[in-house]
Amino acid sequence: MKFAIVFAALFAVALAAPASTDGEAQVLRFDSDVQPNYFKYAYETSNGISENAEGTLNNEGTDNEAISVSGSFSFVADDGQTYTVNYIADENGFQPQGAHLPVAPAAN
Repeated sequence: MKFAIVFAALFAVALAAPASTDGEAQVLRFDSDVQPNYFKYAYETSNGISENAEGTLNNEGTDNEAISVSGSFSFVADDGQTYTVNYIADENGFQPQGAHLPVAPAAN
């Protein structure tokens, strides 16, 4: 009997959950340029997701060879707000910036 009550409660919660339309999103735009030491791409979907990035191979053929990528991505969160993250990823690591992200205090 307890199983039936728990099952019914979980079933009711599952039915009450809002349906996600992410699986039905359409690609509105997609651009891509990939070269041996460079890439660039951008896309946008009908559910508010967009991304663009550009990367280059620096110091090619040396001991200091590294990839440097810069870009941004945006999405619409469950609260209805659109959040955007701009970033650089290079030999110094991933460095995101966004109005919603916390900022570390300056080192003295």
